[in-house]
Amino acid sequence: MTQSAAVVLFSGGQDSTVCLAWALKNFNHVSTVGFDYGQRHQIELECRQHVLTALGDCDTVETGHLGDDALLDLSVLGQISETSLTSEAEITMSEQGLPSTFVPGRNLIFLTLASAVAWRRNADILVGGMCETDYSGYPDCRRTTLDAQQQALALGMERDFRVDTPLMYKTKADTFAMAKALGGNELVELIVEHTHTCYLGDRSARHDWGYGCGTCPACELRANGWDVWQAAGCPEDTTGLA
Repeated sequence: MTQSAAVVLFSGGQDSTVCLAWALKNFNHVSTVGFDYGQRHQIELECRQHVLTALGDCDTVETGHLGDDALLDLSVLGQISETSLTSEAEITMSEQGLPSTFVPGRNLIFLTLASAVAWRRNADILVGGMCETDYSGYPDCRRTTLDAQQQALALGMERDFRVDTPLMYKTKADTFAMAKALGGNELVELIVEHTHTCYLGDRSARHDWGYGCGTCPACELRANGWDVWQAAGCPEDTTGLA
């Protein structure tokens, strides 16, 4: 464990929960920040509190060094976005080849505000669940984008912030395997029972992989990852844990 402090961008979804467990393993002080931007899956914000509580009761993840959580009001982002993630619009593909769930500038804004929180908490590591392997094609999830943002934050704040993305090149199957490596079956079960990923905010149906509508892009990615991981015998993925 390095002697550093980290702030995890924590939504209450599968990816950010695995990233939080990863950060707890790697840094000696960890805190969290979340964002309410008028997302259609508002239930996610309720789930994040359940996840934090469940993590505190999880015997396989050390949380004694987990500090403050902040939930920031970013409703203005939802007001200007007009996307399928912030309105009841149908999920489609745009002429630019981007899904209508893409919220322009979202991750860039998240990282900027998270760095301001980190500044006050005397932390220099930002941890996010961005991924460019199993993802919906969002340009602000790419490592090249985050490298540029990292440089901008360092220049603009005179602090060498680092943006860590432990899931960047992992599939959803890898993410389940990483969760098992970090916290065994107990952490995997916590993710299935308490996290939320479904874009439609549907928690009426319980699947083997968790709750969701089962048909939106986020559910399809999660379900496919679960099936691939199960078919492989539910291995542990220890690559990238440190």
